[in-house]
Amino acid sequence: MTKWLAPAALLALLVAGWEALAKLGHVQNYLLPAPSEVASALWRDRDLLAPDMWVTAREVLLGFGLALAIGVAIALVLHLSPVLRRAAYPLVVASQAIPVIVIAPILVIWFGFGMTPKLIVIALICFFPVVVNTLDGLEGVDRDQVKMMRTLGASRLDLLRRLELPSALPFLFSGAKVAVAVAVIGAVFGELVGSDAGLGHAIQVGTAELETARVFAAVLLLSLMAIALFGLVALVERRAVPWARTSGERR
Repeated sequence: MTKWLAPAALLALLVAGWEALAKLGHVQNYLLPAPSEVASALWRDRDLLAPDMWVTAREVLLGFGLALAIGVAIALVLHLSPVLRRAAYPLVVASQAIPVIVIAPILVIWFGFGMTPKLIVIALICFFPVVVNTLDGLEGVDRDQVKMMRTLGASRLDLLRRLELPSALPFLFSGAKVAVAVAVIGAVFGELVGSDAGLGHAIQVGTAELETARVFAAVLLLSLMAIALFGLVALVERRAVPWARTSGERR
């Protein structure tokens, strides 16, 4: 419990400073609303923000699931085929050099204004940390353990199932935690380009109407969503990979 006291105190200090700046500094509400005004907008516009939050949450969960499946599959294929890894891994890295904000409008032209372009944008942003971390975990297995299992007659599938995949799980969850946090950013990108719902759309409309307090409220909801999803993945990690947590505590 005490580990949360310092972050909570710092957050309270920052919020108090923000409130004082907005109120005592005579800053216009449309430029910088006070935290109290953001909280008021959060309650006042709840009927607008709640449906948008559900839309964005659904996009994030589906896009993250898609990225997780694609990322693990790519990592396994590259791990099992050294030739393909040398050929394809640079392309995987290069995929992250393409600005998503440029791809998103093209996806809208191809697939329309439905959920599909949002899911693709989220998957493009999220799959990379999953691939890199999972591949590092698969490649980082103790060579002595591999030699021992081969001496005992283990097949390639046995090595993958009994040794490499369990060893890669902590790395997979590390990548998944990064991916689920940035998935929210991907959803907002997709919604800003073309959408009639979602928190990204709410931010766009609120900005056009100079409803800055509502915009800040939407950003707050996005932040809370990312934190909650990160915590959920961390909880699943604690349940699925208890040996990694124990090892970390010993160190």
